[in-house]
Amino acid sequence: MTVKDLLAEGHRKIITISTADTVFEAMKVLIQNKISCLPVVNKQDELVGIVSDKDIFRLSYQNRTDFPEHTIGQVMSTNLIVGLPDDKLNYIATIMTENRIRHIPIVDGSNIIGLISLGDIVKNQLSDVSVENRYLKEYIHGQYPA
Repeated sequence: MTVKDLLAEGHRKIITISTADTVFEAMKVLIQNKISCLPVVNKQDELVGIVSDKDIFRLSYQNRTDFPEHTIGQVMSTNLIVGLPDDKLNYIATIMTENRIRHIPIVDGSNIIGLISLGDIVKNQLSDVSVENRYLKEYIHGQYPA
């Protein structure tokens, strides 16, 4: 399965934030939407970074008193690993595992078109295993139509 296939299955709204927004504003968006990262976009909606709950947690530990006033531009990761619509999900899973990341923005040029989470990968793999398991059970019990 490709990233494009997964994104087509269930189109979710991509919730983003800008570099000028504060960490407090990001926390509010993360909590209200029950998500753990936000792609950061510029005024042209081009992907320029990503900020995660871990980034905010780390900042809050280092700057206990004033961390909510920091801007996203000061906190976000800019050395991004991105995926493309034609990438295979196995490739995305490998990249996530090797780099110890939980989300990969999917881009078309410099615009974000999706966000794949580790949960998306696991859910897809569980579905594949479930289907394969069913066919194997039917084959073993002589119920497979072929």
